Amino acid sequence: MSIQRLIWLVIIAGMLVLGGYLLQQPSSSKLESKTTVKDFLSADSEAFKQVLKPRVFIFPKDHGSHPAYRNEWWYFTGNIQTQTGRKFGYELTFFRFALTPESQPTPSHWRNNQIYMAHFALTDVDNKQFYTDERFSRAGNDLAGASTDKYHVWLYDWHAESDNGLVLNLNASSDDFAISLLLTPEKAIALQGVDGFSRKSPEPGNASYYYSYTRMATIGTIEIKQQTFSVTGLSWMDREWSSSVLSKQQVGWDWFALQLSDHSELMFYQFRRKDGSVDNNSAGAIFHADNSKTALRFSDVDIKVLGHWQSPHSNISYPSKWHLSIPSQGLELVISPLINDQELNVTYRYWEGAVSIEGKKHNQIISGQGYVELTGYQ
Repeated sequence: MSIQRLIWLVIIAGMLVLGGYLLQQPSSSKLESKTTVKDFLSADSEAFKQVLKPRVFIFPKDHGSHPAYRNEWWYFTGNIQTQTGRKFGYELTFFRFALTPESQPTPSHWRNNQIYMAHFALTDVDNKQFYTDERFSRAGNDLAGASTDKYHVWLYDWHAESDNGLVLNLNASSDDFAISLLLTPEKAIALQGVDGFSRKSPEPGNASYYYSYTRMATIGTIEIKQQTFSVTGLSWMDREWSSSVLSKQQVGWDWFALQLSDHSELMFYQFRRKDGSVDNNSAGAIFHADNSKTALRFSDVDIKVLGHWQSPHSNISYPSKWHLSIPSQGLELVISPLINDQELNVTYRYWEGAVSIEGKKHNQIISGQGYVELTGYQ
């Protein structure tokens, strides 16, 4: 869906509020106060280009930015491990926010109406440590941006780039942690929703264009406090853009991106409503081992929360374990965080974490790994 991650961290934002701040501050500044994603979901989007119907995707052009739309993201998560089995999780996500519907021509290389934000996180499972960092920049003067000639998105020296369109190179570093990873898709691009048109509610324009690489073989190195580890594993990539916000009754989402041991993948986002109920616009898909797809509606999936964890940083209580069942697929899964404390206390506060999976499919044992994103909790 992702912003969430909407998916979607998703995520989506009061661009005007964010932009007003950033245009007055140095490009590397962070917002001083913590903000939940939900706080910014009511910003007006009618002046921006709307997602109203399916479209034909063109690559590599659509790997690049779509500045006529209000918000967009390039989202990577993965479960990786050393040769001895030491486990890690990572997230590297780039967001683009348009401050105004159209950019005005200007002789300045610095003036730009596009703001980029990036989140970088690493989960050290054995040591139960979670590392995060965040960056902001205008797109001017090539400080941040996304190419339409190839897959390349960057913010300063954090970047995701592919020279041949097949293998993506992820690089990001912070004071205490860093990644340098190569991601190779094991499956073709998966179009979410209806041919990549992902509707979030019945209101016109409340939708996104959304595609994924659901299974990417991953190899490379990570660094934690000057200690380097060689790692392998699996990653997931989401691409999404739109001008929409949540409906007035939707307050957040729980997003699941799961890679199962039978070489299938499951994506499902569950919207939550103000009254605490599950929104019937929740949806997703199963991508089978043979690359076929089964669309999932709200009524196809049952998710029960098995436990909660209260953050010592924000005092927010998040779900911390789930039972997910899809009777039509004979699927019963128990999803558990690798560690509870995977809350990103950045400008848009949310929980995004590596999870393990145990369960059954048609009464056969199945396992897996993935990522879960939780937004809109207070």
